[in-house]
Amino acid sequence: MHDSPLHPEYRVDVAGTGFTVLDRIYADGNLFDEALGGSCGNVLVSLAMLHRHVAPVLALGDDDAGYRLIDEFEQAGATTRFISRRADLRSPVLAQELNTELGQHEFSFLCPETLEELPRYQPIGHAEVAPALNMLSRCSIFYADRLSDGILEAMKTASAAGAIIFFEPSDFKEGDHFDEAVQLATILKYSDDRLGARLADRLHKCVRIVTYGASGLEVRDGLGTTWCDAISAPTVLDTCGSGDMVSVGVIDWILANDFCTSSLKAADLLEGIVAGQRLAAENCAYAGARGLFKKRGAGFVREILNIRPRSANLGFTQPP
Repeated sequence: MHDSPLHPEYRVDVAGTGFTVLDRIYADGNLFDEALGGSCGNVLVSLAMLHRHVAPVLALGDDDAGYRLIDEFEQAGATTRFISRRADLRSPVLAQELNTELGQHEFSFLCPETLEELPRYQPIGHAEVAPALNMLSRCSIFYADRLSDGILEAMKTASAAGAIIFFEPSDFKEGDHFDEAVQLATILKYSDDRLGARLADRLHKCVRIVTYGASGLEVRDGLGTTWCDAISAPTVLDTCGSGDMVSVGVIDWILANDFCTSSLKAADLLEGIVAGQRLAAENCAYAGARGLFKKRGAGFVREILNIRPRSANLGFTQPP
């Protein structure tokens, strides 16, 4: 049983919290699929499908959408006992409108059929963190893409126990939460387009993965910067989830090589990053954030991640 009590000495590979929603995918105007989505949800469920021991810490509604999300986590093999189902919440739903001819997508919290506002994501609070504290103190990696008092509490607990903190903010408000989270982060991954200008002059001790869309990404630490060219997609049907697949590759690589927080360097992550880029490129040929998983299976995804990278994909640039 996925929800059975954890043995006191049993470690979790990845615990995480953040943006997790039910994606309603409309392909060329027609409802095509419903699936677990959001960056956090996509990263965690993908790693569970790759047979990593994953434990999401979430607050969902006691409703059909919430049960659908929990069922998808369970089917992937994740531990779901730290997902709270609350009667005072509605589980978040996000509409994705996909143009298959152009390979472009848009997201909306308005239902395209009724034009009614869809329920939004709510972060965890202390009530959700408290039952998970013991587990959080025994996870190897903690992933978060949003911030709140509860998420920072979970992050601090995992960090104090020696976990690698993978922080992937899509945006932030100036204040103590973000500054504290960055100080705790082992890896900070963000889009240059969204956050590059706001973070350019900040000094970070962590490894930084800075993405530049279809061009590629940079990996930075105190020793310098390495550029990784993007890998061309064989077919572009849907780019949704591409950045998440890079995160999946990096986290899977860290787990496979048993890196620790104190010694982690940018160079340690390069093969994992290229594996994630390769996975992102392959996923673009399918609709949905995990279309490749659904159409080809986790075994095929594992084969992609295990291919040795091409050295031509990497280039050293000057320190930031």
